[in-house]
Amino acid sequence: MSESFDVVVIGAGPAGENVAGRCAEGGLTVAIVESELVGGECSYWGCMPSKALLRPGDVLAAARRVPGAAGSVTGGADPLATFATRDSFAGHWDDQGQVPWLVERGIELVRGTGRLAGESAVVVAQRDGTTRHLVATTAVVIATGTRAARPPIAGLAEAGPWDNRDITATSKVPGRLLVIGGGVIGCEMAQAFRRLGTSEVTIVEAMDRLLGAEEPFVGEELRQAFTAEGIRVITGARVARVERRPDGSVVAELGDPGEVTADEVLVATGRRPATENLGLELFGIEPGGPIAVDDRLRATAVPGGWLYAVGDCNGRSLLTHMGKYQARVCGEVILGRDVTDLADGLAVPRVTFTDPQVSAVGLTEAQARQSGRRVRAVSFPTGHVAGSAVLGEGAVGTSKIVVDEDTHVIVGATFTGTNVQELLHSATVAIVGQVPIERLWHAVPSFPTVSEVWLRLMEAYER
Repeated sequence: MSESFDVVVIGAGPAGENVAGRCAEGGLTVAIVESELVGGECSYWGCMPSKALLRPGDVLAAARRVPGAAGSVTGGADPLATFATRDSFAGHWDDQGQVPWLVERGIELVRGTGRLAGESAVVVAQRDGTTRHLVATTAVVIATGTRAARPPIAGLAEAGPWDNRDITATSKVPGRLLVIGGGVIGCEMAQAFRRLGTSEVTIVEAMDRLLGAEEPFVGEELRQAFTAEGIRVITGARVARVERRPDGSVVAELGDPGEVTADEVLVATGRRPATENLGLELFGIEPGGPIAVDDRLRATAVPGGWLYAVGDCNGRSLLTHMGKYQARVCGEVILGRDVTDLADGLAVPRVTFTDPQVSAVGLTEAQARQSGRRVRAVSFPTGHVAGSAVLGEGAVGTSKIVVDEDTHVIVGATFTGTNVQELLHSATVAIVGQVPIERLWHAVPSFPTVSEVWLRLMEAYER
């Protein structure tokens, strides 16, 4: 027998939880289907545990930069204590701490694997072997996120590689670590484990620089910082073959510059939508690919406006905060309000929590020019303001803004350095608010803070 709800959400990660909550708080009946843990990838294998692994190394590095504190740093990070903190951040991979949030809002949690069975219909294969049939009178929302992608490298699968889940949940520090992929996950985990005690860390990236989607100076600054810490960075190279040897070591063949030997290999070459086995083929949507949506988060291939997709599974912006933003928009649309997704095409903020940090929002200079805009970009060394000097010796980094010359509005900003994550929201507000440069002059940064770099960027633009 079918059970009726106003809204059925498949996937209880951050995006799914937020759209469910928005709809429930608006008076709708909601069921949310989850096959793993409430809270999703971010809570257990992504954002939260990875930051717990990074934090001890960050604190020690920050102390070493301050003359009055450097002498007190006599050792390295404590892996066991770090892993214990990580376990706490991840709720010990138990979601009972997150379920009450759903219960308090009257959202029914259905544990199992959900699949579309027809228009507005979802069938759930529950963990106990039974099946539930759910019907949505208003909307079905897909919020199933992404999974780690694995490149077709000979021998890789047989070598038992780690993905993001393995490395963020591990309780061992390998002696040697090979990282395939120089994106966000690869860079963060390479530095985290180097600082936790891995003696040899090698990153192999096919592009000519790390974090290839960001401004070119970002990759070069990270390369310099990583090299100084003893992390080997190989760019413009591909792994041709991987072999796990009888002694447990892993050997990767690169051609030129030869072989890399490690104890574990992390594959961090991107993500793919978790959209298989959802019944999407019933509606002409290819399983395993992103679900295309319009600016109201409705699936464009499905008539009737009853199917929505939010978060990573729609391929717009693979970031937790953007999934939560989309969920809020989607919830408002389902409740009958006139709201559209503006941020995905205008100002997507992103942070890579390496040292130096990398924070960016909007377009890079290259992207802005490719879009046909007439732009001007200006830069200033982040470390050359008093607020950076106070943080310690050897402050590094670059701050850059990209300005549309026809509107005098910032369309992109990138910051590298220490704690530059805190500069990001001001840039996001400037872009979303379309604040002209002439007006930004009157936003006075306090002294001595790193945010004074905004004043220097204004001055550089005026020249």
